[in-house]
Amino acid sequence: MERKNAWKDYDKRELKELEKLSKEYRKFLDHGKTERECVKYIVEMAEEYGYQNIEEIKKSGKKLKTGDKVYAVNMKKAIALFQLGKASITEGMNILGAHIDSPRMDVKQNPLYEDTDFAYLDTHYYGGIKKYQWVTLPLSIHGVVAKKNGEMIEISIGEGDKEPVFCVTDLLIHLAGEQMDKKAAKVVEGEQLDILVGSRPLPKEEKEPVKKMILSILEKEYGMEEEDFLSAELEIVPAGKARDAGLDSSMVMAYGQDDRVCAYTSAVAIFEMNELERTGCCLLVDKEEIGSVGATGMQSKFFENTVAELMEAMGKYSELNLKRCLAASYMLSSDVSAAYDPVYGSAFEKKNAAYFGRGVVFNKFTGARGKSGSNDANAEYIGKIRKIMDDNKVAFQTAELGKVDIGGGGTIAYILSLYGMNVIDSGVAVLNMHAPWEITSKADIYEACKAYKAFLKDA
Repeated sequence: MERKNAWKDYDKRELKELEKLSKEYRKFLDHGKTERECVKYIVEMAEEYGYQNIEEIKKSGKKLKTGDKVYAVNMKKAIALFQLGKASITEGMNILGAHIDSPRMDVKQNPLYEDTDFAYLDTHYYGGIKKYQWVTLPLSIHGVVAKKNGEMIEISIGEGDKEPVFCVTDLLIHLAGEQMDKKAAKVVEGEQLDILVGSRPLPKEEKEPVKKMILSILEKEYGMEEEDFLSAELEIVPAGKARDAGLDSSMVMAYGQDDRVCAYTSAVAIFEMNELERTGCCLLVDKEEIGSVGATGMQSKFFENTVAELMEAMGKYSELNLKRCLAASYMLSSDVSAAYDPVYGSAFEKKNAAYFGRGVVFNKFTGARGKSGSNDANAEYIGKIRKIMDDNKVAFQTAELGKVDIGGGGTIAYILSLYGMNVIDSGVAVLNMHAPWEITSKADIYEACKAYKAFLKDA
């Protein structure tokens, strides 16, 4: 059941729409290199589309009605968007759920040190990465610093043309005989992922003069002292903008496309909905790359609590109604899939792999080996999804995450399925997944957005 390449059927109008979406998507990636930045960007978009903050609605005592659009933010790292449909919310919602965190390096709480006239920031990597891929790249620092007096300092260094960049150093090939004999997992150790931030000593200082130079710059530019690292969230990510890739400009190459490609297309889909039968929801969460844990991950009660608040503002809340709503909901767990790479074809089972240009990918299950840790969507729900995609002329394909017993992965799908709702994984195929620079097909981005619109409208 080979799927057709979507590029072959596009007319001029569709190609124009595809390029417009791709351009806007690249802009989002450039402005959203952390969860906080993504949420800030999505909130700005939401308010332009007429969405209201649920906190303001609660204060005003206003009652919500069909057609109203609201959003809720969780600790500036997760967001839920709702457009109220004609049907009672107790009959369920159509939910698009994605994550906005990506693999990276986080600056430790006591990070700054000097060694042999170099100043470094000590880091702890976040999520699944091949550590050797992160050396000798231009890197930038993004995040916030919380001062004791409550002041918040926003940090972004390394993205502007006139701004400095940073890097993790590596051993020159001439001296790397022992290093080259190591397994890939050990070529670069986690504690070697320290960021080089300076080499110039502060004049007239004898003890740690380079470190003191860095501290003097931080004080001058950001009003920051060394102890402020204790209450800072600073993320180290690749420096540089999202770019078109390929001589035909058919692809996008950028940091953080897992899973911001699905997050952005999900948000665009709900923003562009005019009227819905069932209430639509776009849920963008944090911490998926480390197990969906913590107060901003999918395992928190944020989503459930927000739906309860929504129902209260509609005059429909009860514990039973909340349970009925969640159990009757349909969800697409909008997360990326591994694109077939012929250079590494032995890792894939070709009949059940995701391919560039063949549309949005549905994964009946993820997990590992014997489907461990997966949500396994039922046949009836998949049949319903197939009909929606075909009726709306959406190019789609199905896949598994590599060969059985080679590996596996997970998404937030299994967490939402605990409510009893129907859930299936769907998203965009990605090359170089979890690498500093990932690649997607513009056709697949376009088809994913079409798929999410169709789902919100017809599920």
